[in-house]
Amino acid sequence: MLEEKNDNLHNADGENVNPAHEQTQKNLVPSNDDIVSDDEGLGVNKNIHETEGQLPFAPEEVLNAGKETESNENENTAEEAPKKDRSAVESIEDSNAEDSEDESASGRHDIPMENYEAFSMEKLADELEKLLKHDKVMSVKEHIEEIKKEFYSKYNHLIEEKRDEYSNENDGDTSGFDYHFPLKNRFDDLYNQYRDKKNSHFKRLQSDLKSNLENRLAIIEELKNLVDSDESMKDALKHVNELRERWKNAGPIPRDKYNHVWNNFHFHIERFYDHLHLDREMRDMDFKHNLEQKESIIARAEELLNEEDITKAFRELQSLHKMWKEEIGPVAREHREEIWNRFSELTKQLHDRREAFYGKLKEKEQDNLARKKEIIAQIEAIAGQKVESHNAWQAQIEKIEALRSQFFNAGKVPIEVNEDVWAEFKNAVRNFNTTKNSFYKEIKKDQQDNLNKKMALVEKAQSLKDSEDFAATTPVMKQIQEEWKTIGHVPRKYSDSVWKDFKAACNHYFDRLHAHRNEANKDEVAAFEKKKEYLDSLKDFELTGEHKTDLDAIKKHIENWKAIGRVPQARRHIEGKFNKILDALFDKLSLSKKEAEMVKFNNRLEQLADSDDSRRLENEQIFIMRKIDEVQSEILQLENNIQFISNAKADNPLVKEVNKSIERHKEELKTWKEKLKQIRSFNQE
Repeated sequence: MLEEKNDNLHNADGENVNPAHEQTQKNLVPSNDDIVSDDEGLGVNKNIHETEGQLPFAPEEVLNAGKETESNENENTAEEAPKKDRSAVESIEDSNAEDSEDESASGRHDIPMENYEAFSMEKLADELEKLLKHDKVMSVKEHIEEIKKEFYSKYNHLIEEKRDEYSNENDGDTSGFDYHFPLKNRFDDLYNQYRDKKNSHFKRLQSDLKSNLENRLAIIEELKNLVDSDESMKDALKHVNELRERWKNAGPIPRDKYNHVWNNFHFHIERFYDHLHLDREMRDMDFKHNLEQKESIIARAEELLNEEDITKAFRELQSLHKMWKEEIGPVAREHREEIWNRFSELTKQLHDRREAFYGKLKEKEQDNLARKKEIIAQIEAIAGQKVESHNAWQAQIEKIEALRSQFFNAGKVPIEVNEDVWAEFKNAVRNFNTTKNSFYKEIKKDQQDNLNKKMALVEKAQSLKDSEDFAATTPVMKQIQEEWKTIGHVPRKYSDSVWKDFKAACNHYFDRLHAHRNEANKDEVAAFEKKKEYLDSLKDFELTGEHKTDLDAIKKHIENWKAIGRVPQARRHIEGKFNKILDALFDKLSLSKKEAEMVKFNNRLEQLADSDDSRRLENEQIFIMRKIDEVQSEILQLENNIQFISNAKADNPLVKEVNKSIERHKEELKTWKEKLKQIRSFNQE
């Protein structure tokens, strides 16, 4: 029976990768050492009863054949391979036996085996879908199984990471963990399609193998009967050639029957040629033709020694051995040993080249192993670093992702350590993810606290958004907005919604405030127009020269200006223009500097009071107090300087200048103190 579990016994190049199976095959496959022959080409399989437990032909046939051989029966056959060459020949025979069972599998050599480890899961699924379109399902079997292994390794690693994240978010509880990964469903569907195609293929193959085996056994039976038939030698030889052609096209049979059935067929071919001594000329013609064919095979084998693609060369060598064994008959005895030794030597050379090639591949795998170990060490080092900010963690995550890509692209490692290296890699990444998840668990806790704070502000803003007390509510709403800015991030899934609610409440309130102010602004706009006209009228105002009269007139203009009322905030620049005119008028009056300064200051205080901005009055008071401190410090410094030059005469120019400066600062100090007194009095009112 054809068993699926045996499909992987050989690798893509026909090498047996199961030592136990290889030893079994060596016992089942008779070597050339088991064949004895005579001058006429008769060959008997000495160990055939050991391979199958029964003879492929009747014992008396062996005895009769042996009687007809010459005395050199125990000599080595012409095509016996030296012991040192058996590994090369057996490797080819084992692979050919496998291919003989399922010819559709032979195409597997023509499809390159990619480094599927470097593929992403999406690319692996795409590659599986592409291979499914191949006509011969067994030719892609090894590729698909490799793709499946890599996909599930990556998928299981992903699930472990997601489960760890879930565990960190739920205090170690994973009972409710469920992660939906649509690509997994797609991959499973594709793989199930492949499995269905493979099962259908095996069903057809089982039936075909049985039918083909019966056909080949019938050909052997017909060949046996031909020896004792009454046909002429010419017709018999023609008949044999027809049987050989039918044999060549008979189709695959079970691999465990392959060598047994072929040796049986080969024995009866040799037995037939033993009877050709009756027509030696016809036999010699066939020997010559067979020799020419084998010479051409040797010539091609010599060319293969120069083939750069050693895998391709070895595959073709397998085909040449199959042709030598299955399609070409025997040659004259004097050529047998020499021509087989030539072919065996070429086989050995090519086999040695192949072994050297695979030796280099193993060296490369060792280099890949060292590289992967280095990458794992780098991941472990990063996992051990202390990181305390989101940006720093993002940088670490990028490093890990880069190292993951390098690991998958590093190439294959020796198969005996592959699982261990993969486990080390997963463990290193898992340790990194555990530390990362622990950090973000704390971040999420902080974000939840921030969410609670922002939700409280949203609730407060919504409770004030319809307030009619604009004077009291506006500062509170502005304070809420400032407080919102100081709160950190919230969980992303709530970020947009909580901001939307807060913004809506604030906009609702301030839209109402602006509408209210626009209604009040109608009077302010009218006041602005009146003040524009008043400014134009001041262009014609001239001082009379009488101090008191002019001062009263200026004060009257100030009173008139105030009486007009407040102007819109955006048009307050008109106040500056009025103040410039006042400054020019005061400069023309014969007032003392202090008196003029105080008149202008009083006007400024009244303008600040009209602005409804208490902070501006507070800032003005703070400014005056600061100026008083500065002037007092200057006076103290100048008085200290005088002490250093105390022995200088009073009429010393430097002393005079310092004393004048002290007096100026004292006058300035009196003015600032008067302003402070005035603004405090203004605030009390």
